Amino acid sequence: MKIQYPRIVLHPGKETSLLRQHPWIFSGAIRSKEHGIVSGDVVWICHSKGNILGTGFYSDGSIAVRLLSFCETELNPSFWFQAMDQAISNREHWGLFNSQLNVYRLFYGEGDGIPGLVIDYYNGHVVLQLHHKGLLPYLNSICKALQERLQEKLKSIYFKSAALYPAADKTGVPADGLLFGDDLNPVWVNENNHRFLVDRVSGQKTGFFIDQRENRSLVKKYASGRNVLNAFSYTGGFSVYAAAGGAQSVCSIDISAAALETCKLNFNANALEQGTFIKADVFEVLKESVSQHNLIILDPPAFAKHRTSKHQAVTAYKRINSIALKHAPKNSLLFTFSCSGVVDRNLFYNTLVASAIEAKRNVQWVQMLMQGIDHPVSPCFPEGDYLKGLMIWIKD
Repeated sequence: MKIQYPRIVLHPGKETSLLRQHPWIFSGAIRSKEHGIVSGDVVWICHSKGNILGTGFYSDGSIAVRLLSFCETELNPSFWFQAMDQAISNREHWGLFNSQLNVYRLFYGEGDGIPGLVIDYYNGHVVLQLHHKGLLPYLNSICKALQERLQEKLKSIYFKSAALYPAADKTGVPADGLLFGDDLNPVWVNENNHRFLVDRVSGQKTGFFIDQRENRSLVKKYASGRNVLNAFSYTGGFSVYAAAGGAQSVCSIDISAAALETCKLNFNANALEQGTFIKADVFEVLKESVSQHNLIILDPPAFAKHRTSKHQAVTAYKRINSIALKHAPKNSLLFTFSCSGVVDRNLFYNTLVASAIEAKRNVQWVQMLMQGIDHPVSPCFPEGDYLKGLMIWIKD
């Protein structure tokens, strides 16, 4: 018998964004819902006249429904395999599966058609994150689809979602741990022939910032002969690329001693000797450090994860970039980023304009930067464009 999902009916005229294939429905758009629907339920979204417009996950909150199809859909094993197969096939098409690269994002939420599902691949070891509870009942189906699609390329699946939920909302969320395989050790990966050690268990996010791959390559291109400062360095992704690109020196600064120890291991694994490593709060040492370097990388953690923190985040971005632009030597390059989803591209760029005006330096925007090709953005969902960056030339 065909499965039936409970229905949610929209107010007249509120189907417009859905017809444009934007995957979020806000609570104010809902006219009615069937009795008994709770957060996490799969629902059908209906036009005010009654016809089904899509299938999604309901949630108690401002974003009331996250759509995973714009039609009547059954979430059976075939659905999950097809979604996984399509995402992986896309990455194969773009050349991500090659001998020089075994670390990439396999599945990127709305960009690949399933909001909240994030899957990263580290040399055969997968880290799986579910960013909302609606996906939890399908965890086994997702794992089976991965195993079926990747086969011998898959060595383990590590579930890492506990930190994504507030303490009051962890009911029903499994503890972090292995779902397939038996290896929890840090794993060495190869990114464009550079080796990095990834700790899937204790590392930030899923263990490595995969989204910066193309931007790391750009830093490598311009690093030759320069003195490089990698602020908020984490495990040294940008640092390794800069050193491999012929930088005269590379200074990595991070507040985490464990991250800096891994950064040192990454330098050793790539036979690089230009590195110095400083454990410090970047804000406390940035002015002095910037003045000694002529290629600066500012890739801070998300200063704002919620809209209520937007003003605070903008203030922090303006502060660090003003320091860099004001105190960097003549003919310096600044690579600066924001990964805060609530700070959109225009707001970030306007913040950098304000920083440049405050610094009173002669600067040029050289190149606009974004996330890698394995983090695809649909024009129908611009919110997926979360990583913003600029390459700036500080001329004099």
